[in-house]
Amino acid sequence: MKRLILASACSLGFAAPLWAQECGEVTITQMDWASANVVTSVAKFLMEQGYGCDVTAVPSSTPTALTSVAETGKPDLLTELWVNTAPTYAELVGQGKLVELADVLSDGGIEGWWVPQYVVDEHPEAATLEGILANPDLVGGRFDNCPDGWACRTVNDNINKVIDMEGKGIVIFNHGSGETLATALAAAYANEEPWVGFYWAPTAILGKYPMVLVDMGGFDAETHACNSSKDCGAPGVSAYPRADVKTAATVDFRDREPEVAEFMSKLSFTSEQMGGILAWMEDNNASAEEGAVYFLSNNQDLWSEWLSDAARRNVSALLQ
Repeated sequence: MKRLILASACSLGFAAPLWAQECGEVTITQMDWASANVVTSVAKFLMEQGYGCDVTAVPSSTPTALTSVAETGKPDLLTELWVNTAPTYAELVGQGKLVELADVLSDGGIEGWWVPQYVVDEHPEAATLEGILANPDLVGGRFDNCPDGWACRTVNDNINKVIDMEGKGIVIFNHGSGETLATALAAAYANEEPWVGFYWAPTAILGKYPMVLVDMGGFDAETHACNSSKDCGAPGVSAYPRADVKTAATVDFRDREPEVAEFMSKLSFTSEQMGGILAWMEDNNASAEEGAVYFLSNNQDLWSEWLSDAARRNVSALLQ
């Protein structure tokens, strides 16, 4: 019954409750990738059903949302901002146009080279770059690289100038798309074959398949910055940094709706939690709203801690 009620609310676009609203109109970003859409769907439901807000999800992207805030002061809430790719974010915070509320992905976005858990279980040395280069057969003698045009392709190509994978018996396979990269990982896992390549989290595929992040020997900011440039004159070996992934609000919204801003400052997922939701969505051909239903139905102990006492009572009454 609880799932049915939530599903009904979702099918109505997370319609606001019938009781008098305590919160006014709220605009929130609806970014163009799956995990961000889950965050927005969960936040929208809880704002509407818990706090009585009238929420509008605004289709957006990181650059578009930040430009809009700079020029118009809207939308009110920007969530799943990968701020390492958004230099204007810090400027807007410094100018007092945005205030940072939360690390919406508490352990950040994770990029890097991965190997299947079953490979590491049998051969622990495959969990390190040094071990892979010394034992290319452990990873099938092939590195699954990013497609041309992706930032990670430039980074990986620069790292390879230093470590010379092909000289050590590892062929580099440059994928033509993200879809073929994902398919290669999934196919290897289905057959329990060796694999090493680039991927990132949270994603459905890493939510579905246990993988181990390869130890590259630590992160060096200067080296990674150079590796990120096609004109890097002194490439080196460095792990990818963890990406800070934030929820931010306009200062006007924080001052106008402090209780809702407080709630949004607590709304946060680990990469593993989000990966599990995305994997369920892929397995069930589900939308982000259905993914939000799945999360809300199975994690009440978690999300109830995000809410004020009054909001918790409102949502709990809906679920009785």
